[in-house]
Amino acid sequence: MKAEKIRGLEDSELEKQSQAHAEQMFQLRFRMSMGQADGLKKYRELKKDRARILTILHERQGK
Repeated sequence: MKAEKIRGLEDSELEKQSQAHAEQMFQLRFRMSMGQADGLKKYRELKKDRARILTILHERQGK
């Protein structure tokens, strides 16, 4: 997800997406540890998207 698209969302929607990304990351990490999924690329994308979301949320809270 691009930063411009993230900036267009409301804070509540960003928090929901951040939580959803965290849950997906947990599930992927669990499946990878069990050897069931080769989701490393997806995990990295989720991690970066979540970092972007959290960065924008923190920027907005600082204003």
